[in-house]
Amino acid sequence: MVQYIAKKWIYARTFEGVPKPDDFRLEEEVLPEIQDGEFLAKAEFLSVDPYMRIHIHLYPVEIVMIGGQIAQVLESKHPDFPVGAYVFGQFGWRTCTICNPAEIETKKPYVLPDFGPTLPRSLGLGVLGMVGNSAYFGFFEVCRPTEGKTVVVSGAAGAVGNIVGQIAKIKGCHVVGITGSDEKCQWLKEIGFDAAINYKMADVEKELQQAAPEGVDFYFDNVGGQTAATVRKQMNQRGRIAVCGTISMYNGTPAQVADPQRDFVGKQLVQEGFSVYRWTDRWFEGINQNLKWIQEGKIKYRETITEGFENMPNAFIDMLKGGNVGKAIVKV
Repeated sequence: MVQYIAKKWIYARTFEGVPKPDDFRLEEEVLPEIQDGEFLAKAEFLSVDPYMRIHIHLYPVEIVMIGGQIAQVLESKHPDFPVGAYVFGQFGWRTCTICNPAEIETKKPYVLPDFGPTLPRSLGLGVLGMVGNSAYFGFFEVCRPTEGKTVVVSGAAGAVGNIVGQIAKIKGCHVVGITGSDEKCQWLKEIGFDAAINYKMADVEKELQQAAPEGVDFYFDNVGGQTAATVRKQMNQRGRIAVCGTISMYNGTPAQVADPQRDFVGKQLVQEGFSVYRWTDRWFEGINQNLKWIQEGKIKYRETITEGFENMPNAFIDMLKGGNVGKAIVKV
């Protein structure tokens, strides 16, 4: 019998402000033999995402840090997860995992679909996974875009935002991205955004008026705070807002912004928050459509890959500070 030793990052201390390296602790665990209905998988790529910063507070300290990964099945006593298959699972920050799918009620693991011979498996954490489905379903089901209208995306160079913008262009919209550096603005224009605003350097309200002179019809919000207040101010009657995240408010005292209710009443806006797992029963619809658009050259992707499992905390912290372009990933 082969004995497997898993490395795992423990959520060791409650985050205060921006997470710090010593909020985590690296441990090892000897894994037992797998039982009927279980499989053992070894991590290849792990995801770091903004939602982890908030959702971890639903759990006690001293658990394995939460998160998704792509892993290869090394041993299996489950017919749906054969040896050699690559799977996506919410296994947390660990290098090896024993999983019994029957014990998981939601967010069940699944075997990755075939991405073809040229695309990397890491896309299963990004545009061909939860991230891409957040963009696909959040934009279509919540914003309900129509051709010729103006779309604004905040956090636009991040994992979800850049995909939303590209899908909006596919659907014939005028697209404005808001992001945090000139380099990111340039990249957004390269992948088809009509305009991009560096919120750290620009007068966002003034530049948004220039970039969207006819107002904003649909807003896909990843950041909340002052940026969201500025965009709402320029939205048109009956505009729609999809709230995917509020990352600007994750690491400290919430920004003091004007009461949004006046905008909602005066402009009859519709705002809806969402979790991508609302569409679990349509999961592969989103993956297959995004895959088709990649193969047709209509969606381009970019990844920021950190090498080494030991660098998980640093990659997570860097992502929260905006250090990534596209999807942030750790390669084991």
